[in-house]
Amino acid sequence: MTLCVAAAALATALPAFAQSAQSAQSPSASAPTSATSPASTLATGMPVKDKTGVVIGQIADVKGDTATVKMGEQSFAIGAQSFVVQNGAAVINATQAELKQMIANAAKPG
Repeated sequence: MTLCVAAAALATALPAFAQSAQSAQSPSASAPTSATSPASTLATGMPVKDKTGVVIGQIADVKGDTATVKMGEQSFAIGAQSFVVQNGAAVINATQAELKQMIANAAKPG
């Protein structure tokens, strides 16, 4: 079940993480390029980790500025800016429990 409505809730809750993590990067040439890179490097099949470092799913699709994440039986679409790519994984600033709660709340009528 894809819950695009969840994207709005997640998009408002998570972009600050991506911005703060990217701005914290050192612009020096000696900084490793594989440690943290912009969300534009998201790719289908890439693992998704929550803010605790646990793999919670994978990127199922990337279209424009939107990524679809498959998390168990659930899928949700969210702006690519909500991720920071670190060591080959897309990291989102929420726990799996928080994401599930946001999806559940977005699915409620009204």
